Amino acid sequence: MRNEYFGDYVTVAVFLLAGVGLVAGGIMAARVVAPSRPNVLKSTVYESGIEPTGGGWNQSHIRYYIFALLFLIFDVEAVFLFPWAVSLDTFAEAGQGVLIYFEMVAFVLILLLGLIYAIRKGVLQWE
Repeated sequence: MRNEYFGDYVTVAVFLLAGVGLVAGGIMAARVVAPSRPNVLKSTVYESGIEPTGGGWNQSHIRYYIFALLFLIFDVEAVFLFPWAVSLDTFAEAGQGVLIYFEMVAFVLILLLGLIYAIRKGVLQWE
């Protein structure tokens, strides 16, 4: 029993080492095979043909990041809702349908409270 238990870990370790070896081998092969001829002409701007002026530093308002984080939170919520909705019949047949349903309702309510908090803080209002 103990050898079977550690055998699973050995299998995972072998596949992990094989994956790391393949990635490292690919990177080393690319460095050996890829041509490398640095040139001043290769470093020039070519997208619009206009020489850039000023620095590359530009500040963005924090509300864009907060809005993006809120989008990710509710996007992940949708990712959790789809498998739950699909497998609800399976849980209902096993006699756990009501429990699983109320767990998901609690999950959605917690996220809804977070959305209400964000609305009250004025995060979603654009000026």
